[in-house]
Amino acid sequence: MKKWLQKTLVITVALLTFGLITPNHEIWDSLDNSQPNNGSQGSNIESNPTEQATTLVEDSFAHSETNDTPDLEPILHAAKEQAYIKFGPRIAPVISDEFESNIFPKLEEVIELTLTRLDADSFRYLAISDKPSGEYNEKIFNISNGTSGKDLIRFHVRTEKRPQEGFYYNFHYHTSEDNFVAHHSLGDIYWSKNTPPKWLS
Repeated sequence: MKKWLQKTLVITVALLTFGLITPNHEIWDSLDNSQPNNGSQGSNIESNPTEQATTLVEDSFAHSETNDTPDLEPILHAAKEQAYIKFGPRIAPVISDEFESNIFPKLEEVIELTLTRLDADSFRYLAISDKPSGEYNEKIFNISNGTSGKDLIRFHVRTEKRPQEGFYYNFHYHTSEDNFVAHHSLGDIYWSKNTPPKWLS
């Protein structure tokens, strides 16, 4: 990070907070050591699933002590979190009620049906992608095998313009069982006749 920009940020924070908050120097270390941002690459091309940022959920998916059923709470929590990251602050307030009542219960059901069929070792090393796509791209998140990197299920939302009606969000998923060809619908949420904002905005 350029030294002049770093100094400007430190001075700005100090002035805005009257010196009560001082920037943590670990922030600068992490910024100086971070990789260059590749966000300027083409937005319509999804990267290879093995190259996507993922969160390995290894030991958080331990089996319940009372029975042999897997604990799905951590992955369901992560799934909801990724959905709201994708919606961003402009879309989330408008569609959150309908998403919570109509779409997310179906999404939970699909995750449960898919993941409870896995053997204990496969279940233990699941990973969930943590970079939903922006612009008007569809990807919300993928659940994959954390060791091989192969996707098991992909959750998407597509913006559709229907003549005389307006814009809808179509939530759907694809599974590895049919090589991600079939489009399995979870439901639609109406936006309005106006063009919706871009994801993550």
